[in-house]
Amino acid sequence: MTITTLSSRELNQDVTRAKKAAKDGPVFITDRGKPSHVLLTIEEYRRLAKQRRSIADALAMPGAADTDFEPPRATITSRPADFS
Repeated sequence: MTITTLSSRELNQDVTRAKKAAKDGPVFITDRGKPSHVLLTIEEYRRLAKQRRSIADALAMPGAADTDFEPPRATITSRPADFS
């Protein structure tokens, strides 16, 4: 996978170049030197969008039981309300 970076000006001047580059990987588009957008092929977008899963699905993945995860126990205390 190749990552290409183009300025907004370069994109405006040569959209075809950006579309061709997107076939090889994401194209980062910058505004004033800072990344602002990403151009992907529709196939890559659909592949990424399809990967969303619920926490239950992630925990049911093979090998998830072998992952060490012991979050600290939360301590919840109450205190009197201040109505002043």
